[in-house]
Order: sequence, then structure tokens, then C-alpha cells
Amino acid sequence: MPTRRQFLQTTAGLAAWAAAAPRIADAAGAPKKAVLVSMLPKELPIADRFALARDVGFVATEVHTVNDPREADAMKAASEKTGLKIHSVMNSDHWKFPLSSGDPAVVSKSVAGMETSLKNAALFGAGTVLLVPAVVDPQTSYAEAWKRSQQVIRDRILPLATELKVVVAVEEVWNKFLLSPLEFAQYVDEFKSPFLKAYFDVGNIVFYGYPQDWIRTLGPRIARVHLKDFKRGNGTFEWKNIGEGDIDWIAVRQALNEINYDGYMTTEIDGGDKAYLQDVSQRLDRFLAGQKPVTT
Repeated sequence: MPTRRQFLQTTAGLAAWAAAAPRIADAAGAPKKAVLVSMLPKELPIADRFALARDVGFVATEVHTVNDPREADAMKAASEKTGLKIHSVMNSDHWKFPLSSGDPAVVSKSVAGMETSLKNAALFGAGTVLLVPAVVDPQTSYAEAWKRSQQVIRDRILPLATELKVVVAVEEVWNKFLLSPLEFAQYVDEFKSPFLKAYFDVGNIVFYGYPQDWIRTLGPRIARVHLKDFKRGNGTFEWKNIGEGDIDWIAVRQALNEINYDGYMTTEIDGGDKAYLQDVSQRLDRFLAGQKPVTT
């Protein structure tokens, strides 16, 4: 686990590399609206789900790891037919089989899941695979999680990601790991690879930080963004629709502007029917325009 001094030293040393590294991005311009595939009506065939997402204003979707080759081919065909891009694959095995485990068999299962996810991404033409890099628990210390996960990613995952030209985007997801923006930046920088970046979730860090601060600190390390809101109560909390929680969305938009983020922003909230999804899409339009997502 890095100290602040180590972070500053590494950041300074990597400045030239960061400027020269190829940017893994799509067309320049405003951030692009995406929807998590699980938000779309599950009773519809996949092509109809994708068409619905396009109809209400989304340009892309993020899907979960697809183990069945026939299902993967169907998703690719649906994307091509509807024009809804699959921009990212959310790896499915990093919680059940964490890379930071001390059990080699568990780690191997996690690596196998990432290999499938990376191949999915290459098939779909997606630019990233989301990875929860480590889990700190009673059996795994913070330092062990840091060292083990980096070694496995560097030795067993990044070679394939580099070959396929797919970015591994690591995310902080209440895994008791990467609990500050300085640590998150340090963790990414130590790989010194354009194929290892950050997947930033606006809602996940509200317990212990401010998303606009994290965005400015992570800067160009951010490959993708998740959007959801978060409401605190008297000792309670709940996930909320965009604009209905405690997040300062105008400040978040300003921070994204400052780092020139123009990648995909994926809503990760409850799903619903066409009218509901249309409303979510319109909330994102207001957010992108620098306005409050919910009108009053």
C-alpha cells in the first residue's frame, strides 16, 4: 500500500509516460450515454432490448461475462443489427473468486473468468473489461491484496489484454480496497500500461469521499464511468435514481469537463419499462448539459 510520498514520486515519474501513452477512446466529444444490460426488460429478446435502448436515447450498453458462445454471438448480432454498441464487459467472477486470494485454485478460476471476459470484449468490439481487482477480508490483508492482485494482473491478465487491445478497468466496489483517490491513482500507475486504467463509479465512493474530487485526481486514468445516486439517512442508506440522492451532479459534470472525459457513462440503477428508461435517458441529457438531472 503506497504512502502519499510514494504516490507523488510515482506520479511525477510517470508524467512523460502518461502523455505519450496511446489513448484508448472512441470519438472525441461529449461523454456517451450507456445503459447496463440488466436494466433492460428481461422478457424481451436481446435484439429487442437493444433496440429499446436505442429508441430512448442510449448509444451503448455494458454486458456481463457471457460464457455461452452462442449467446455471445447473439449479442454481437443484436448490437450490429440495432446499432447499440457494446462498449464494456463486466467481469462476473471477481467476487466469488478474488484475484487477491491466497488459494491458487481460486485465483486460477478468477483468471479464467477474466480471459473469457476479455475474449467477449474482443468479439463485441468493446474497449474495456471491468475488474474488481482485490477483496480485503479477514483472510487477506490490505497489503496482501495489493501485492497479490497486481502480480496476477501483470503476469496473467495484462498480456492477453494487450494482445487483444482491450483495457482492463479496475473499480472500487465496497471491497475495502482502494479507499482513496490517491491510492487508486497509485495502483493504476504502478502497472505502467495503457491497458490498465480505472473504472470510476460515481456512487460507490460517497461513503468516504466526493466523486468530483476523485474524478479530478484520477483524471486521464479513467477509462469508463458508472452513474448511480446514493441517499444517506439516519444510519441507513439506499441507492437512488440519478438526481434523487446526495450527489452534487453539477459538480460531477464540471469535474468531468475539467479532465476532458468523453468516454462512456453507464447507468447502473434499477431497470424498468420504456417510459422509465426514457426518463433516465432524459436525466442524463440534463446532467450532460450541466443542469440538475431532476426538474422540480
